[in-house]
Amino acid sequence: MKKIQKLILFATIFLIFRGPGDLHAYKILYAEQFYRLYHQHLYQYPEDTMENIHYLGMALRSDFANPLNALATIENEKEWEKYRYLFYMHVNLRLVDSYLKLGMKYDKRNAYFYNYPWKFSNLDSLETAEECYRYALNFWEDAIEWSDKASDKKFAWMFIEDIQFWEDESYRIQTGDLNYRRTIERELARLQKVREDFEAMNEKTY
Repeated sequence: MKKIQKLILFATIFLIFRGPGDLHAYKILYAEQFYRLYHQHLYQYPEDTMENIHYLGMALRSDFANPLNALATIENEKEWEKYRYLFYMHVNLRLVDSYLKLGMKYDKRNAYFYNYPWKFSNLDSLETAEECYRYALNFWEDAIEWSDKASDKKFAWMFIEDIQFWEDESYRIQTGDLNYRRTIERELARLQKVREDFEAMNEKTY
């Protein structure tokens, strides 16, 4: 896990010390503000993914803004409670996506015999990819917990229309239609097979 932590630390330092022209003109304090900084890229480079991971992590650790400034219209305390559960679920899902994308950048889909000269660097890269996938699995478990809270019977017949996509995500988790565990475990099993192929390489196989 240390390699990923170093990568995220590097991204954080970059965000702190980048040029003043890129800095935001207002102080970022609340979870919703950090979430708004999350953005999709047409081409996802590792530094872009780490930037998103930083923002999403800050969103999970920060206080919520006043309900008047929520990302949905909140009319009562019960809606406010469900909104927060769905927010945490959704942010955890975005972290799952982000770590999967980061892992794929370091993953080696196949161990070709002609890759033997770079055997150890490839094994190192696979280790980093595995760390990313295991981080993704942890965030998936957290997403399930928040979805379970948002699906409590006390919220029966309550549907927050402004965040319909989050509501749909929670519904898909509850029905099993959305299941990142299957995907992640499949990737980990494939990665282990590729690792074993690299480990079996020697001068005679090259």
